[in-house]
Amino acid sequence: MPIGKFARWLRPVAVLLTAFLPSAALAQELGGDPAGSGVIVGAVHWIEGTLLGTVATVVAVIAVAAVGLMMLTGRINWRYGATVILGCFILFGAASIVAGIQTSAQLGQ
Repeated sequence: MPIGKFARWLRPVAVLLTAFLPSAALAQELGGDPAGSGVIVGAVHWIEGTLLGTVATVVAVIAVAAVGLMMLTGRINWRYGATVILGCFILFGAASIVAGIQTSAQLGQ
């Protein structure tokens, strides 16, 4: 394997490993939300509700059905179809993924 191909493969792995280190989550232990952040927290909760609510679920079902039909008829590459389906899993599993990361960060202390 040439060095260039190895470096292209190693960089994303290094970024993922540093993203999951417990030291990144230590800043969240300092307490609740900072003063004056009520509006921002409310906006973020609204975005979360929109992304994980009924509208998002309906759109995801339609997207998966349309992509699945296009994959079966040969109109779309299987890789692109799998990317859409994987994106839906990540979107709706985000809360579980973050909870798992927080648990592992707390265990590492």
